[in-house]
Parts: sequence; C-alpha cells; structure tokens
Amino acid sequence: MNFLAGQFAQPWVWGANLVWGLLLLLCIRKVAWRALPELAVSAWCGACVVLLGFALARAGLQPGLSFHLLGATVFTLMMGPWLAMLALSLVLVVLAVAGFLDPLALGLNALLSYAPVVALTAATLQFARQRLAPNLFVYVFVNAFLTGAAGMLLAAACGLLALGLAGAYAADHLLENVMPFYFLLAWSEAFTSGLVMAILIVYRPHWVATFDDRHYLAS
Repeated sequence: MNFLAGQFAQPWVWGANLVWGLLLLLCIRKVAWRALPELAVSAWCGACVVLLGFALARAGLQPGLSFHLLGATVFTLMMGPWLAMLALSLVLVVLAVAGFLDPLALGLNALLSYAPVVALTAATLQFARQRLAPNLFVYVFVNAFLTGAAGMLLAAACGLLALGLAGAYAADHLLENVMPFYFLLAWSEAFTSGLVMAILIVYRPHWVATFDDRHYLAS
C-alpha cells in the first residue's frame, strides 16, 4: 500500500501518526542496544537497503493502491519484532524524504502495512516454539513461508478495510478488483521469505536473532 493522507479524515491521519510515534518510543525502549551483535547490525542495515529496492519496484493501480513485497516477516525473524519495527519505519521515512511516500501518511502506512505483519510473525514464532517440533522445517516453512503469505494478506485486509471505511474507494471495488492481486502477491512474499530465511540460517545463522542452533539442531 501507499496511503495518501488526503484519503482519510484528519483525525485518522494525526491519530495514526501519534500511535506510530508512541510505538516507536516503545520499540526504542525494548531493544537491548548494547547487546546487538556488530556484524549482524551491518547485515541488517544492508537488508534495509534491499527493502528500499523492493518498495521502489512497486506497481500501482490507483492512488493509495500499490503492490510490492513487504519483507516484514524476514525483518522480524532477523532482528526481532522491536528492532524490525524500527527498521521498517526507517525505510518508510527514507521513502518519504525521497518523495515516494506522503510524509503525513507515515503513521498510516506503518500501522496498516507493517505493524500487523510484525505482530503476526512474532506471535507465530512464539506459538511454534511452544507447540511445534524444534526443527528447521518448522522454522522455515511455518515461521517464514506460511507466515509471509499470511502477513501479506493480513496487511492487505487492514489496508483495504481502512480505505473502505474512509470512503476512499467502494467496498465492492476493493474486494473484486484489488484483493485478488494480493492473493497472488502473497505467494511471492511466502517464497521470498522462505528462501531468504533458509539461506540465512544455513550460511549466516548469526545474522538471524530469532534462530538458536541449540533449540533447532539439538534434537
């Protein structure tokens, strides 16, 4: 999505920016800054640059409706949810500064496109750790592949619901002409997330904050 502030009532816009700002403050407090591994941080910065490329390589139908990979599931698995939300927000800010995103709609884009995916990925990871077998297949297929697809659909549902409630587009138009594209994009998100995480845990497991050799390989 690429929401525009003009598509929403002003209370929505400023309320979203306020909530987003409070969420960022919470994330800053939750991140253990001194414990961050130096090599991993460099890799995570590179991931932000890659995500910028994905965000720029987007296709759009109408104002506020654009299609691109999110990368939020990969970011959450690599960095943990708190730092992932900060990194994703940084990407949005850079896009806004460069003129590719409405600055007043930063809160809407962060809360509707990225926050739901980060929360879903964190919840799925916690569920998998507690309820599923501790093996690589579960980590890659459930936490990355399936959650990547589900996250894309969740972000799409949140965004389209917000646009519908705001009256920016008719509900039937969003459901019939826009939502089907996200079902197709969900498979791309799933494949990309699963492939990236499979490669990382094999060749660069120290870049993945949520992957622990002792948990997944001990058995």
